[in-house]
Amino acid sequence: MAFYESVFIARQEISAQQTDVLADQYAGVIADNGGQVTKRENWGLKTLAYRIKKNRKGHYVMFNIDGPSSAVQEMERQMRLNEDILRILTIKVDELDEGPSAQMQSRSRDSRYDDGDRPRRDDRRGRDRNENNDANDEAKAAADNANADEAAGNEQADAQVETKADVESESPEGETS
Repeated sequence: MAFYESVFIARQEISAQQTDVLADQYAGVIADNGGQVTKRENWGLKTLAYRIKKNRKGHYVMFNIDGPSSAVQEMERQMRLNEDILRILTIKVDELDEGPSAQMQSRSRDSRYDDGDRPRRDDRRGRDRNENNDANDEAKAAADNANADEAAGNEQADAQVETKADVESESPEGETS
């Protein structure tokens, strides 16, 4: 049998429980047609990149499917008939990932701040602003040093010109070089 990953987006107006019922229904369609859903992830309500059928958000659900293509085609056919489903994407893969998907990994990464220790956005902005000020101060200091070096170089050149002029003025006028 072939391996598939399928993601569907349900309308924002339905509840999370209704989304689970839809997922159970489509997992049943796969099972009835000789396949099985090896992993199911509910990614939750997410903001869409653009409006789809006047919706700005949608419930995302992902299936890992091990089954024949006819089972996947029947599931997609039934999804297209359902008005609560906004979009479907199914791809054939070489092997199924056993671990959590990238969406679930990012969610677990955010959960480390569930105890309220997450830095506030304002604090991070202030810290970034201070770091930028330090970098700006260092850049200004480097520019000032470069200007000072250039000024010192100009003074040395002026001094050399003056000494050369003094030497030429001291030489007797009758002599030619």
